[in-house]
Amino acid sequence: MRFLHTADWHIGKKLHGYDLLTEQQDAYRQIKTIALAEKVDAVVIAGDLYDRALPGEDAVAVLDQMLVDLNRQEHLPILAISGNHDSAVRLGYGREWFASTHFYLKTTVAESLHPVTVGDTQFFLLPYFEPFAVRQLFADDDIRTVTQAMVRLVAAMKATFDPAKKHVLVAHFFAAGSQHSDSETLVQVGGLNAVPTDLLRDFDYVALGHLHRKEALQSEPTMKYSGSPLKFSTSEATDTKGVWIVDTATTPVTVTFKPLTPLHDLVVLQDSFDHLMDSQQEYPVTKEDFVTIELTDTAPISNVMQRLKTRFPRIIELKRVNQLTVTPKVMTTQETQRDPLTLMGDFFEQVTQHELTAQQRAWAKAALQAAEKGEN
Repeated sequence: MRFLHTADWHIGKKLHGYDLLTEQQDAYRQIKTIALAEKVDAVVIAGDLYDRALPGEDAVAVLDQMLVDLNRQEHLPILAISGNHDSAVRLGYGREWFASTHFYLKTTVAESLHPVTVGDTQFFLLPYFEPFAVRQLFADDDIRTVTQAMVRLVAAMKATFDPAKKHVLVAHFFAAGSQHSDSETLVQVGGLNAVPTDLLRDFDYVALGHLHRKEALQSEPTMKYSGSPLKFSTSEATDTKGVWIVDTATTPVTVTFKPLTPLHDLVVLQDSFDHLMDSQQEYPVTKEDFVTIELTDTAPISNVMQRLKTRFPRIIELKRVNQLTVTPKVMTTQETQRDPLTLMGDFFEQVTQHELTAQQRAWAKAALQAAEKGEN
């Protein structure tokens, strides 16, 4: 059979305050187009469908529309698991009747021991878990770490292997040897943060979720992270996002990456302030793209963020490549005799290029009054 492997949709996620639902809907449309063009027999979603355990109403509506479209309208079987960002209970509320339309959603460890068979393949759907869940499942108090838990789980799964079929593990965890990016929350349980890949070699393919880069695990040809469909941090700016197409008709399985094109890209621009503000200077961005600015200037620039946003409206980060140099202002004798609160306000603005807020002024005034009382 042939299936599409994706993960880490994080529906409802915001990028430094910017809503991503439009971008996520566009990425979904591309995923569906790939699935139909490749004539896949199923779609695998390896966890983190939502970005948080209590998603907003708009996020719920968007994900529901995606799943209904894929499963009910396009009649594609879906094999999905809950991730560490999902609420397993909330996400799995209707999983008993979802299966009637070949939407197999697993949110408990116990369900992973009962494979779902599609075509020539047995799928073992293992949601995000912590060791105590496996300890309770097997009533074994000696299970304390994620490795001990996986040893028991894999052994139980292998006991149900049909030798006439291929075997695929769908899971959401941090595999040994993987590299993570800034947008991920590391899974650290039982004192360990990685599942040894040696435990997984009896599976024909391991479809992983949790890490947002497809390159996160490069040493294993049949163990893959699909990565997230969108760039969720500056550390992913140069990444190519996409999905894997897995064909189980060959031994070993054939794995092909299919890229996605971002509706609005995330780009890093490194240059001087003057060049960035020069309308004659062209950069590979649109006004809707998300931009991280890395300034090469060493001198203070007043209202730098507000001024840059007039040209790049969606700045998500502003960094200094070189150390900021501040030349102390030479004050006259008359200026040095001004009241302490005014002097502090001038110094703060000189160093930060921002005026004190009303709250900061109130704190400064209270601290000054306390200091004056201590001197009396």
